[in-house]
Amino acid sequence: MDISVVIPLYNEEESIAELYDWIERVMAEHGFSYEVIFISDGSTDRSWDIITELRQRSEHVKGIKFRRNYGKSPALYCGFAEAQGDVVITMDADLQDSPDEIPELYRMVMEEKYDLVSGYKQKRYDPLSKTLPTKLFNATARKVSGIKNLHDFNCGLKAYRHDVVKNIEVYGEMHRYIPYLAKQAGFDKIGEKVVHHQARKYGVSKFMGWNRFVNGYLDLLTLWFLSTFGKKPMHVFGFLGSLMFFVGFVATLILAIGKLMGKLWITSSPFFYLALTMMILGTQLFLAGFVADLVSRSSSNRNDYQVETTVGLNEK
Repeated sequence: MDISVVIPLYNEEESIAELYDWIERVMAEHGFSYEVIFISDGSTDRSWDIITELRQRSEHVKGIKFRRNYGKSPALYCGFAEAQGDVVITMDADLQDSPDEIPELYRMVMEEKYDLVSGYKQKRYDPLSKTLPTKLFNATARKVSGIKNLHDFNCGLKAYRHDVVKNIEVYGEMHRYIPYLAKQAGFDKIGEKVVHHQARKYGVSKFMGWNRFVNGYLDLLTLWFLSTFGKKPMHVFGFLGSLMFFVGFVATLILAIGKLMGKLWITSSPFFYLALTMMILGTQLFLAGFVADLVSRSSSNRNDYQVETTVGLNEK
């Protein structure tokens, strides 16, 4: 199969059928073999009914329905697990991403041998409350990740080599950092394509507000820490704990010598309690690093999501 299109969605009943018709037209014009996997992320409108109707009309349509809203990353994780295409394309369901970009994205992966191609919405139709945080976020993400050539990490329109989506773990809200995750997994040929961004035709954006901006930075900090120390947390906690314990021990030793020389009454000095506290905190940090080393990345239910039902995913 040439292409898998993975589309996470939440309450997008107005646009689903129109989007699929557009994708179907593009695929037919270029002769691609394909599948379109819709993931209804706890939608409360008619989104799932429309997906099942499309499935009755076309065998190319497949769907996953979550019992409740988990978020975009879990939806992508489950879609990636089912994708069979040589190239996997992700896009949003709100018609702001154009399916006309698919052929060129496919070509860049297959002919130019990119592992991942990220869309770049150079001209956006979003409000300032969304575009300004996005610019600041992308500047920080470039600096931290070292992927200097990407201008829009969070663009929903991306193309992946099949091996990439099978070897990265998208969890929590890490969909913003998929290029960084791919790089950490060893897929470092990452490219960018300027794509057309359309004004939203139906409904309102589900991803607005400054909390999205703050959460993005917290997620980036988490990803940086995990990618740097995720498999060796003892290196950071153990170092900090040992340093604090050493400083506290030396301070206590100096105070003890002063006591023996009769020049200092230890318990009357606040430095004694500070030194003792540093030794205790240092020991706790060291033990925390040791325990973290034991349980590092061993959660068995990190990607355990309750799927209510599926369509078209058993005919492989």
